[in-house]
Amino acid sequence: MTTTTNTASQLEAEVDAIAAVPRRRRRGDLDDDTRRPNWWATALIAACSLTILIPLYLAVVVSLKTPDQLVSGTGFEWPNPVDWSNFPEAWERTKFPQALLNTAIITVGAVVFTLLTSSIVAYALARNIHRPFFKGVFFYLLAALFIPFPIIMLPLVKQTAILGLDNQAGMIVLYTIYGLSLNIFIYTAYIRSIPIELEEAARVDGASTWRVFWSVIFPLLTPMNATVGILTCVWAWNDFLMPLVVLTDPAARTLPLAQYVFQGQFNTDYTVAFASYLMAMAPLLIVYVFSQRWVISGVTRGSIK
Repeated sequence: MTTTTNTASQLEAEVDAIAAVPRRRRRGDLDDDTRRPNWWATALIAACSLTILIPLYLAVVVSLKTPDQLVSGTGFEWPNPVDWSNFPEAWERTKFPQALLNTAIITVGAVVFTLLTSSIVAYALARNIHRPFFKGVFFYLLAALFIPFPIIMLPLVKQTAILGLDNQAGMIVLYTIYGLSLNIFIYTAYIRSIPIELEEAARVDGASTWRVFWSVIFPLLTPMNATVGILTCVWAWNDFLMPLVVLTDPAARTLPLAQYVFQGQFNTDYTVAFASYLMAMAPLLIVYVFSQRWVISGVTRGSIK
């Protein structure tokens, strides 16, 4: 009995000794709080942030200065006193409400029609890519990515004038058509990753092709819809060259065209121009702030699809 008790005591002592020895932790066993920060990645992120924050700070500072304050320093000094008169002047000179309405109509129309047409075409191509005709159409559309816009600019101006598309409706059509190549490339790769069994189950229940697309496929395209929508929105909102060569009515000019009024033959009114730039950027920034939750939600839904 004594021997058994001594053996048990020895075992307990050995276990306690082993437990007292600090276990060597592997990298994967470290808690989040004890992980060392990656200073190289942090420095890279900080440098990339400065490339955006510094020009933004410069735009804000210049828009709050008078012309005399602008030429008297390096441009980065905070104005003293602050001059808010540049914003009302930019509002009047650019006819900001009308230009904002024109830009909003074109942008919203382009986003809606792009999401509808590009997703439908990409679905047809993705599910029939094994057929020679659909494969040829797919590569034909991709080939348009390698054609610069200035090459087709002059024929485009002539055609839009003949067809009466030198207005906001024509701009919506053009943004929808010229975005097909990249958007179909994005949509097709994602649709091909969706299991075909989901569609087969819907067809067994009697769903038609259109019902399968709108009830099964389109809800699963939320991450790609968010991506394509953001790209199209930024492109249509900030584009300058296409509205410049297509729109003929001065009342239909967009915000980038309206800001061109500050470019003189011999000088540029930088203080009022930068105020106009900030005013044009503000609506798009506000839209992104309120829509980012839907974008993140769409990406999350796509990851657990």
